[in-house]
Amino acid sequence: MVSFFKRMRNAVRAFALVGSLGALAACDVPVSTGIPGAGAGGGSVDVALLVPGGSGVAELDAIALSLENAARLAMNDLQGVEVNLTVYNTARDAGTAVAATGQAIAAGADIILGPLDGEVAAAVGLAARGSGTNVMSFSNNTAVAGGNVFLLGQTFQDSASRVARYARNQGKSRVVVVHAQNVAGEAGRAAVANALAASGIELAGMTSYENTLPGIANAVSSVGREVRSTGADTLFLTSPSAGALPILAELLPEAGMGPDSVQYLGLSRWDNDPRLFSLSGVQGGWFAMPDRARAAAFSSRYGATFGAPPHSLAFTAYDGIAVIGALVSQGGFDPLSAEAITRAQGFQGANGILRFRSNGTNQRGLAIGTIQEGGVVTLEAAPQNFGGAGF
Repeated sequence: MVSFFKRMRNAVRAFALVGSLGALAACDVPVSTGIPGAGAGGGSVDVALLVPGGSGVAELDAIALSLENAARLAMNDLQGVEVNLTVYNTARDAGTAVAATGQAIAAGADIILGPLDGEVAAAVGLAARGSGTNVMSFSNNTAVAGGNVFLLGQTFQDSASRVARYARNQGKSRVVVVHAQNVAGEAGRAAVANALAASGIELAGMTSYENTLPGIANAVSSVGREVRSTGADTLFLTSPSAGALPILAELLPEAGMGPDSVQYLGLSRWDNDPRLFSLSGVQGGWFAMPDRARAAAFSSRYGATFGAPPHSLAFTAYDGIAVIGALVSQGGFDPLSAEAITRAQGFQGANGILRFRSNGTNQRGLAIGTIQEGGVVTLEAAPQNFGGAGF
């Protein structure tokens, strides 16, 4: 299906690769497999999968394995498309990833799936640009999206927009944002501010904190003053459960800002960490999450196939293969072009629908969840198409 376009690119690739041949010797020998789709006919596609394995760090190797497993699970679900998958270990290193990219393109890869980190993805995108090869990265770092780099990770912007739209529809009008003084905190703050503006909700104030125990504790009184002085009816917390969220969810209610007096919103997912479910500050809070039934089905199938649960990022690799398979099956002169990837109707992924924007970011079909009586409750279901609720 993509073979004609591949032949058309050969001349461009020959010139683009001349300067990179010296770097290829430093790349590990890849592991190649070819697993056909479930149907007959339709076409084949060569995919280079860049995973963060090979560094000797157990956590990274586990992520790499989970990404590869999820990609193979998606390959088995394809109808009429054969994916020739070549796996490259990048050790989460930009230089190694760039060398792997050169080797993959020289070997005829039609598209790059991965890598994990945003900065590495930017380097890979630059290395692949001259050959006309697109990159679908597992990252959610919107700063590196665009050009030939498309993001598969769930972005702060997408989550913030979904929650802000729901809050507006529930009558919320004045929001105070609470964020850490670090890169992730600032990125979350910017995403929330943009989402509030787009939804017509007033950004009443912001409170930041040093990402330390004393810094978080000291910020509680500042948050209280900000809420009282602005008359805010909502608090938007950008921290994840691995950060300040559990502390804030305990200390803010103790300081008189419980869920009975102010609505809590979360930028991160609150549904995937049961340790949060008993905290007073998260009770009744609103956050974005994937379609729970779809996510559970993916996790169950992965576990049954590989004997262990998937890493939380595994869905991105499944989605990448699902998107590639859908594009190749629909045909066309250049089925993996930016125009094809950004088709408005989107795609079906492991956790629900998704589509790519022209700027390389993505939009996912997200549900609105809350915490009630020690468990997760869906307040508004995830849309099943891009004309449905929530968009």
